[in-house]
Amino acid sequence: MLLRFQVMNHASLREEQELSLVASVERPERAEATAPGDLRAVPVLAVYGTNASGKSNVIDAIGWMRDAVLSSFRTWDPRGGVPRRPFALRADAAAHPSSFAVDFVLKGVRHQFGFSVDARRITEEWLYYYPEGRQRRLYERDAEEGVTFGRWLTGRRKVIAELLRPNSLYLSVAAAQGHDQLSEVFGWFGAGLRMATDEDFSLRLDHTVDLCLSDQEHAVDGPMSTLLRYADLGVSGLEIKEWEPEILESGKRVVQAVREALGDGFQVQEAARRQVRIEHRTAEGVFSLDLAHESSGTRTWIGLIGPVITTLTEGGVLCVDELDARLHPYLVDALVGLFQSPDTNTTGAQLVFSTHEAALLGRNVRTELFRDQVWFTEKDPETLSTRLFPLTEFVVRDSGGGEPGDNLEKRYLGGRYGAVPHLEDDLLREMAAAFRHGGGREAGKTAEADEGRSRGAA
Repeated sequence: MLLRFQVMNHASLREEQELSLVASVERPERAEATAPGDLRAVPVLAVYGTNASGKSNVIDAIGWMRDAVLSSFRTWDPRGGVPRRPFALRADAAAHPSSFAVDFVLKGVRHQFGFSVDARRITEEWLYYYPEGRQRRLYERDAEEGVTFGRWLTGRRKVIAELLRPNSLYLSVAAAQGHDQLSEVFGWFGAGLRMATDEDFSLRLDHTVDLCLSDQEHAVDGPMSTLLRYADLGVSGLEIKEWEPEILESGKRVVQAVREALGDGFQVQEAARRQVRIEHRTAEGVFSLDLAHESSGTRTWIGLIGPVITTLTEGGVLCVDELDARLHPYLVDALVGLFQSPDTNTTGAQLVFSTHEAALLGRNVRTELFRDQVWFTEKDPETLSTRLFPLTEFVVRDSGGGEPGDNLEKRYLGGRYGAVPHLEDDLLREMAAAFRHGGGREAGKTAEADEGRSRGAA
């Protein structure tokens, strides 16, 4: 269960920003999970904002922290420093450390984990937990003074400290060495915190395929088949085949070569482990199409339902960048409802997503989001950095007692909460005037002439 996430100096998030999933009011109509200290966590959290306001960077920051935990010891180049993404729109960008911290619940106990990095090394790292509500230090790390341990951390802690590299997290090293106590925390980042972005589509497709094969093996019509049909995409099933060994090996060599050429600062997406074709049932029979020939919405849905089903079944957090991209608003509403409803979310699963879909805030949806589930991003006009803030900063009347609340969709699109684009209509009028006087045609001719000269030079 995720309670809070903090980040500073990552991408557009220049100053420290916090995202909280702690419920401000208990609402039995949503699938809230109980946390220590009489806290309750919301099952769904949406981040709204204009294009380039930084809402995707909020999701990216969570994913970067997760990758650092899972990969810093195992795959980062020992001599390559830290592949971070600091806020770049200032003169002394490299001089500022980046910080990440998360407050979560593991096996009924609250934990706090965080770290700071610069371009070369981990400068700070800490892990606390709160049995019986009192803070206990497991360890703290300082770049100059090394690692200090609390008496509640047992095992081969000093041996693990000797294996530390400047650019690897102590938590990552401990898990690689099989430390029982810290491996559970490490495991939360792997299995309890899942990501869904454009960069990991192949991994998510593999996840969906694995669940589909499991249903086929047990001859059951499970949630996978149900969600494939539910989306009304005309899909009846998946045809799954193993790649030819030579094709699979060739693909791995290409990916490895690109990774070695680009380094840790770039992500290279591998192909899916299996070949997938989409089955469609018609009056004349069942026909299959290659996944690449399906609509982007169909591919998006198929890539999402594997992580969605696993998160709802096992619990944990699923973070999705631009959930509404390529999906119909009805489908987005239904997917959010799977996490919001106590009937379908019985494990305390959580969905965190960025979106433009204002209809989710309106009255014509089946799933109502309350004000403590809505956050916004806005770009500072002077620094171009991102500010993250909740809807609870505003006076909002929620629904209740049979009375409708404020129309959040109407108020948001009307600019009452900010986080909407400021469009300069004068620029469109100037462009229209230029078109009327042939400016558009002249610009087109210039572009065509430049293209012709480029081809001639080639």
